[in-house]
Amino acid sequence: MSRALGKHYQDIINFLKKNNLEYIDNVKDFIEFPSELHFDEINILRDYQMEALEKWNTHDRRGCIVLPTGAGKTIIALKAITEVNSSTLIIVPTLNLMEQWFEAINKIINDKNLVGMFGGGYKNIKTITVTTYDSAYLKSPFLGNKFRFLIFDEVHHLASEKYSTIGEHFISPYRLGLTATIEREDNRHIILTDLVGDNIYQKKFHELTKQNYLSNFILKKRIINMLPDEILQYNNKSSEYKKILKDCKIFYPLKLKKLIILSTNNSKLRKALLLRNEMIEIAFNSKAKLLELEKIIKEKDLEKSKIIIFTIHTKLAYSISDRFLIPVITHKTINEERNEIIEGFKKGIYKIISTTRVLDEGTDIPDANIGIILSGTGSKREFIQRLGRLLRPKVNENELSELIEIISSGTSETYTSNKRNKSIEK
Repeated sequence: MSRALGKHYQDIINFLKKNNLEYIDNVKDFIEFPSELHFDEINILRDYQMEALEKWNTHDRRGCIVLPTGAGKTIIALKAITEVNSSTLIIVPTLNLMEQWFEAINKIINDKNLVGMFGGGYKNIKTITVTTYDSAYLKSPFLGNKFRFLIFDEVHHLASEKYSTIGEHFISPYRLGLTATIEREDNRHIILTDLVGDNIYQKKFHELTKQNYLSNFILKKRIINMLPDEILQYNNKSSEYKKILKDCKIFYPLKLKKLIILSTNNSKLRKALLLRNEMIEIAFNSKAKLLELEKIIKEKDLEKSKIIIFTIHTKLAYSISDRFLIPVITHKTINEERNEIIEGFKKGIYKIISTTRVLDEGTDIPDANIGIILSGTGSKREFIQRLGRLLRPKVNENELSELIEIISSGTSETYTSNKRNKSIEK
């Protein structure tokens, strides 16, 4: 007896039919899709949305669509569901995003009893079901034969070593991947072609801003000098760090990944790794940055501005919250509080919020037009996602979003900033 991964199911069926071979199918158990189901308010798509959908249809309804945040990837997916007219599983990275998709579908569907959520305490498997990558991974033997159509939101997550098994185990013939940034630093995004389909359609920020679909933006850098004691600490640690590398006959600069590997069996390099982390923490959390942040806030007209302040460290996010008396959202924030803060931001009750990486992806942030990065990695994905929090459909010709980076002078942060900025080069 031969076995095959679920992803080969449709190919096997096609082969058997093409060669007129009789077979018994005990695999599929697809949930029925009612013929009377219809959606409202998605009949009109923008030209690029229609182009993306047509590309997907001509690629056997398989493939990935790469569009900036705010460009309407969800609408394309909803329209795709109506065209496939089959049971659909939507897989997302977070519970918060699962609830957002559930609400979005319920707003435009004529029968709300046909939409369910699976994960985070929900166990409602319906014709259209929204779940998380974790739940799909854990329950793939149970869910894998029930849906003809898979939608992978933030599809780059699927390429991880863990989640890639979802794409392998499900038998769904129709697959759609959505993301703003498909590339991964580990290069595993190349397996998405096998799991979902080719990268069939892509538009970048500048293309959609030029066509007036998204608000334009400007990137500003505020280079600041750290406080004297911070400069002294940083320079001392930097000198010691470079000396260790020199003693170990390692050329500077050294990529973090390689340093981690080399430090496994080398006590000197382990110390170098700690020094490197301490240097970054000094640069990222400089008190001079808070003083510069205060200046920026005072410069802005808060009647016309909605500001998101991004950091890496949770401690700094709370320090900003305490100093400026503003709401903060981190991984510690419970869902109810997060929703209340976002709703308050939407209504203008809150003009500024402080956050960490948790808002980089998978949360709809309405009306933000200024982003301030106090600390960030060199990741192009992280940078694009943060910029995406600000780029919403254009309301008027003069609308301009600002992304401001506060960078500690004379530190590795300068290199990090330049590295991530390459993601928006035309």
